Amino acid sequence: MSEDLLYLTATEALKRFADKTLSPVELLDAQIARAEATADSINAFTYTHFDEARESAKASEARWVKGAPAGCLDGLPVAIKDESYIAGKPTSGGSLILKDFVAETTSPMNERILNEGAIVHARTATPEFSCAGITWSRLWGVTRNPWNTQMTPGGSSGGSAASLALGTSSLATGSDIGGSIRIPASCCGLVGYKPPYGRNPDDPPFNLDFYCHTGPLARSVSDAILLQNIMCGPHPLDIATLYPKLTLPTRYPDIKGWKIALSLDLGSYTLDEDVRRNTLAAADLFRDLGATVEEVDIGWGPEILDACMDYLTHLFGGALAGELEEHGDLMTSYCRDFAEKAMGSSAQTFVGSLETAGQAYLKLGPLLERYDCLICPTNALPAVPADFDPSRDKVEVSGRQVRPELGWVMTTPFNMMSRCPVISVPSGFAANGVPTGLQIIAPTYRDEIAMQAAMAYETACGGWFGNGQRPTI
Repeated sequence: MSEDLLYLTATEALKRFADKTLSPVELLDAQIARAEATADSINAFTYTHFDEARESAKASEARWVKGAPAGCLDGLPVAIKDESYIAGKPTSGGSLILKDFVAETTSPMNERILNEGAIVHARTATPEFSCAGITWSRLWGVTRNPWNTQMTPGGSSGGSAASLALGTSSLATGSDIGGSIRIPASCCGLVGYKPPYGRNPDDPPFNLDFYCHTGPLARSVSDAILLQNIMCGPHPLDIATLYPKLTLPTRYPDIKGWKIALSLDLGSYTLDEDVRRNTLAAADLFRDLGATVEEVDIGWGPEILDACMDYLTHLFGGALAGELEEHGDLMTSYCRDFAEKAMGSSAQTFVGSLETAGQAYLKLGPLLERYDCLICPTNALPAVPADFDPSRDKVEVSGRQVRPELGWVMTTPFNMMSRCPVISVPSGFAANGVPTGLQIIAPTYRDEIAMQAAMAYETACGGWFGNGQRPTI
């Protein structure tokens, strides 16, 4: 198979469907062949629907031949995280508890994707109930990073990221409650977008949790915009979704004259030296584009991550705690540990996390008035080992031990600052071959600012995957 075919961006594939130089069947067959060849070494997928997908690709091919596609994703293979629902299809959430569960409904975002003609050929691996920054479970085993199979692809949308890095899907979905889109985007050299809270619909009850977001993972900014424009908008089943629908442009002016704030550590994180080097190089690239980049003291300290973990433990861990009595023996170690910690949480601790969030924005908000956007690393460490267990293992960054759950990533503060759009783009590679990432944080609900900066940066980099830098798996 041609690697160039596997690494076509979604937007390029659609153009080739339209000019009839590529068939949806040809693209899907190449992706399935790659997926089957790497299933044991990477383990990106849980459930696969290859035979059904081939029939859908043949029907799509016939529509393109007639010049009558069914929607703006017609014929594109889109991998869906094994967390949201598709009616009549199994969804496990990476848990033995749900290994026999078949959904009766379709999640709003999946409904929109399917309505545009996308082909869901596979579901992507997650840690159990998406509650970790790595991707392995007792049900599905370990998912590995295509760039370095000893390391994690990140989590919780790790299977989605691994699939895109492998070339086994054209687009993929993710969800992000502590960084679960952006962590794997960084680990796998991808674009990952956390839209502001309410922009995209989700299922209850977590659609009501302002830390929680659904969004796209992609190999280019244009692809992320393509999928984001489909996923977003008000939905009658989600009271938190925003009206009116925001449709992002696909072209943007340059960023000459912009003022960009740079925080290397968000006030308290310890950085791996490769991450530091690549972040500074990214800042220089923005300067080359005509922007002024100034390092700033954001005014935050370690209380931010502590409050984030208090919030997540109380709410997310609390949701898992209900499974302990009946299903505790089936739970993965890190999931059980998270649920047990929630049993000791209190309403006062939860309210305290909200008070810290309010104080944090009193510092970030004025900063984003003075600057067009803020940039910082996505992960403080390129990745942890693929089988890393945050309930048992320790993690060090540049000789300093950090919280094993999310202390090695710099995403979670922007779940606390949930109304800020954040996009992660690749910033380079570490010595171990694992990619690193850069977060671009825009003012609240200014999605177009995040995309404009990301598009300018990507253009200056010359794009990713299309220039020969690909996993050698």
